[in-house]
Amino acid sequence: METAALRASNPWNKGILVGRKRPLQPKNVWSIRVRLEMSGAIRELALFNLAIDSKLRACDLVKLRVEDLWSGSSIRDRATIIQKKTKGSVQFEVTEQTKSALAAWLPFVRRNGGSYLFPGRRITSQHLSTRQYARIVHRWVASIGLETSAYGTHSMRLPRPRRFTKRRTTFVLSKFCSVTRSSKVPSDTLALR
Repeated sequence: METAALRASNPWNKGILVGRKRPLQPKNVWSIRVRLEMSGAIRELALFNLAIDSKLRACDLVKLRVEDLWSGSSIRDRATIIQKKTKGSVQFEVTEQTKSALAAWLPFVRRNGGSYLFPGRRITSQHLSTRQYARIVHRWVASIGLETSAYGTHSMRLPRPRRFTKRRTTFVLSKFCSVTRSSKVPSDTLALR
């Protein structure tokens, strides 16, 4: 009876990092990509590149079918899928790195006759499970020396490099300057114009 009281006092998540997982930094993305290229892991490289490009949830990524990305005799530049959670359509661009990784991976998928882009380990007619994908992500993170408990499948959705084109920066600055001209602000702020 006392053991039941002691068990109740220990929380199930004691010592476990809970909450939002950390995003992968761009240098981490490149480190993992280089390691996968050097090791010759074709499936994992295609999976990693597609996860970074698409920003899809794990359940949507593992259920991608060959026809979602393959059009006639080439890989599509953009793909559109319906998300499981939100039921909304999402469009993403497939980069050249991902296209080359997918082009190397697709012959293996077609040889096994599967319709899923990433078939399961045991039964090729089923897709890779989200749990197996989580194990693969943990292996990638561990391979570059990061703490595996701080990163998860959601970390693959978070690395978004901010690309500012010259036109966008000029627009933002001109908008800011037009606001500062009309309002009374200290003279040092007007120096931004």
